[in-house]
Order: sequence, then structure tokens, then C-alpha cells
Amino acid sequence: MEGLGRVEDVRFGRGTTVRELVEAYGRIHGFTAGLLYRALEVLREGLREADLRFLSFTGNLVATGLRGLLAQLIDLRLFNVVITTCGTVDHDIARSLGGAYLKGEFDYDDAELWERGVHRLGNVLIPRDSYGPIVERYVRDLVGRVTKVKNRWGVRELLHEVGRDLKDDVNSVLGATYRAGVPVYVPGIVDGAFGTSLFIFSQFTKLELDVLRDMKELSDLVFSSRKSLALVIGGGISKHHTIWWNQFKGGLDYAIYITTAVEWDGSLSGARTREAISWGKVSPRAKHVTVYGDATVLLPIIVAYLLDTL
Repeated sequence: MEGLGRVEDVRFGRGTTVRELVEAYGRIHGFTAGLLYRALEVLREGLREADLRFLSFTGNLVATGLRGLLAQLIDLRLFNVVITTCGTVDHDIARSLGGAYLKGEFDYDDAELWERGVHRLGNVLIPRDSYGPIVERYVRDLVGRVTKVKNRWGVRELLHEVGRDLKDDVNSVLGATYRAGVPVYVPGIVDGAFGTSLFIFSQFTKLELDVLRDMKELSDLVFSSRKSLALVIGGGISKHHTIWWNQFKGGLDYAIYITTAVEWDGSLSGARTREAISWGKVSPRAKHVTVYGDATVLLPIIVAYLLDTL
């Protein structure tokens, strides 16, 4: 095989920049370093060339300090469609409205945490009063307000109203989508505190959710696009919904996955970009790469590099 170039040894001086670090990954090459370097090449080209640019991520990330970086990517208009989970809505509302998310450890005694009224999300601790009650109170007020306007709402347009409420929180993901005019789609809206609260308060009002309205909007976005890009962080429904809609127009032209899941169990979360080609969700001609690693480590590097090079 020709033209692949040699692996190069790397040494750093004092004051190495993120840009120099990423360029060093390209020379180091093995193992995740080469994948991350390639992912950034694909991402930079896709951000220049694609008119439809998806940012897809899971809600657990919004419980961490990555929330601010996700909001920043949206504020910068690098992506113009967001697809995520109900967990994102839950955590974003809770944190914007004063919920305290605390640093913890993976190996705490969960029975003891339950007795103390604390939820554990990995090594992030969430006191009960910082989560469910905040979301429930907010949704009760939201439903009361929106049903004075009309009864039937699409999920995206309802989340637009949430973003309007949170717009002054610079680190709010939904606030950023409102500020940037970026639509946010949550196909699993009932799978969380926000969706459950909507159901509860719909029993006492005439609120109706029109999920098919969101499908029509996504369909129009995909079919009116020239080229499409997706940065997919994590798996599950947000990943699948992103690639699913792109199969109807020949697949994504640029695709970058960041995941800790493996493909050997046949899961969607662990499926690499190449598997999506077999379904038509990623174009056979696409530039694509799967990077294995923790998003809390990789995404700060990606954002810092983009800020320094775009």
C-alpha cells in the first residue's frame, strides 16, 4: 500500500496549543489518535461544505460540564439541527432553574444514595429536589401558558417555547437553540421527566402533542438539502433518528461518531459508520469515521480545535 505516510515520533515543548496537539495526533497515528485526527479533518470539511448539519447527542452529557460546550457549538451556528433525548430537556431545565449537579464517584453505595435522596448518573450526583420537582413545576407552568395559545403543539415548537424561557442562561442547550434559531428534535420526548410531566398535566388540560409534525419538518429539511453532515455523540434514539432520516436522500455525506459502545452485540449504539452504509443511512461515497472514547475527554479537544481553525 502506498501513500499512507510514516508514523512519526512526537515531542512537545512548553506551551503546546490544542491545534499543535491535534496535528501531533495525526503524526502519532496509533490508535485513537489517528481516528480523532481523521474525524476532525472530516468534520472541518463537512462544516464548510454541508448545508444541513446535524448535532446529535445523548442527555447524560448535559448533566456534565459539556453542557456549556454543546450550547457554544449551537450559538456559533456550526450546526443547524439538533437531535437529542428527553434527558437533555430534563437536565437543561433543571440546571437552568437552579438544580445543583454535584461531583461524585462511580463506586458510591447506591442504596445509601437513595436513602439520602440523591440520584447518581455515573459519577455525577443529582439531589432529588434538583431534578424531578423542578421539571414538574416548570412543565405545569408551561402547559398552562401554551394551552392559552392553542391546544395542539408539535414537539419542536413546544421546545422552542422552552428555549425562549431559558434563553438568558448562556450554558443552556435549549436556550442556545432559541438564540440561534436552530430546531431541536426529541423523538423520545415521553421518555423522561419532561414528557411524563406533559402527560400528567395534559390530563387536566386540552394539551395534545403532534409528533408527526416534527417528522414532516425533518423530512422537508432532508429533502431540501444539498449535502448533509452529522456529528453523533453517543448512541440510542438520538443517533438512530439522525441517520434514519438521512437514508431517504441517499445518506449522510459526512458522518462522525463518538462512542464508547462496541459493535459486537449488534447494537445500534455500537454500530460503526460503515454499517450505516449498508442501510443507506450514510452514503457509500461519504467521508466518515468512528472514534472510540469518552465524549467528556474528546469533545473539549474537538471544540477547542474548531475554534482555532475555522
